[in-house]
Amino acid sequence: MPYAPWYGAFLHNQGMQRRHLLPFALATAAAVTSPLARAQNAPIRLIVPYAAGGPLDVTARALAERVRESLGTVVIDNKAGAGGNIGADAIAKAAPDGLTIGLAATATHAVNPWLYPHLPYDAAKDFAGITQMVRVPNVLVMNAAKAEQLKIGSVAQLIAYAKAHPGQLNYGSGGNGSAGHLAGEMFKQRAGIFALHIPYRGGSPAQLALLSGEVDFNLDNLATAAPNIRSGKLKALAVTSLQANPALPGVPTLAETFPGFAIETWWGLVAPAATPTSVIAKLNQAFVAALKSPETQARFAALLAEPAPSSPAQFDTFMAAERAKYRAVVQSSGARVD
Repeated sequence: MPYAPWYGAFLHNQGMQRRHLLPFALATAAAVTSPLARAQNAPIRLIVPYAAGGPLDVTARALAERVRESLGTVVIDNKAGAGGNIGADAIAKAAPDGLTIGLAATATHAVNPWLYPHLPYDAAKDFAGITQMVRVPNVLVMNAAKAEQLKIGSVAQLIAYAKAHPGQLNYGSGGNGSAGHLAGEMFKQRAGIFALHIPYRGGSPAQLALLSGEVDFNLDNLATAAPNIRSGKLKALAVTSLQANPALPGVPTLAETFPGFAIETWWGLVAPAATPTSVIAKLNQAFVAALKSPETQARFAALLAEPAPSSPAQFDTFMAAERAKYRAVVQSSGARVD
């Protein structure tokens, strides 16, 4: 039975529409299958290798909000445990499509490679840097009452006391191989003094030990120590960054006594190693813009954390230099986690 004229015209129009739509459909399909397009159109998972509520988690969540317009939804996935190794391993083994990224920190990418004899990931080969996020200096602090009792008001006086009273000083940290432990070992080496290291199960117990007078000094994270410094319970002798910190006016750097002395807590964003450079570039652009925004600057300042945006290559180079530095420190300290 022949088609009605109107139906033939309908088929002709449909064929024309399909011919016009086909190139568009093919282009769309190609875009959707590219890693960059997937990163644009699907939620990004940002793995934080530590528990929720800490400074790394807080800064990650702040950045996730700032990049919502440019990257879409970024979901925070906290994978804590084994000193950050569980989360770092999850980042390393994720699909390299831009949909899974994560935080690299001093511990996971500079200290743990030398502290743990068997890591499930290779910090040097399994990651591609996106940008450094933050740096926070440590601060050499004493119990204020003990510092007054021992007449110690400066780094020079602390060193002089340690040399005059060998074996009588101790210091605390959040555990063997922690940032506070390794900073303490670096300080002892440069100062030529001995102080017994007392490890605690975390930074908070170590600070409580200092506040109670159980230990004589700590090299603590500035963000953690600042409230007790401001209240007068702790005496700040020096910061461990190369430059003085505006949060502690009048407090010198250890570099003024020991040129080049620098040990800071840092973290940044990485992707699995095989992630395409085009995807890395897009992520870098979005997160660097977020780090430079006035809102982020103010938010991080409240945490005493300094934004440190960088290029991917700069962050990769920085992490390599930090691994080299901490290799010597960990080995000389004898710290090891089996």
